[in-house]
Amino acid sequence: MGVYEGRGQLGKGIKDLMQQWADTKQSWDDALSKQFEERHLLPMAMDLRNAVSAMDHIAALLQQIRKECE
Repeated sequence: MGVYEGRGQLGKGIKDLMQQWADTKQSWDDALSKQFEERHLLPMAMDLRNAVSAMDHIAALLQQIRKECE
């Protein structure tokens, strides 16, 4: 699997996770759900977004390296 494929899967995973959480919050909206979101989901979503950004940067570097090696 290449960088672009992995990035796509990770991006889709983030989107799916946040959609599922939005659906869950409709029936679970109390102090514990807010605590769960703040402690677990939001930090994880930020880490995943940072990973996607890093993968974009790596893909650009790999493309540059390939061009320079031709």
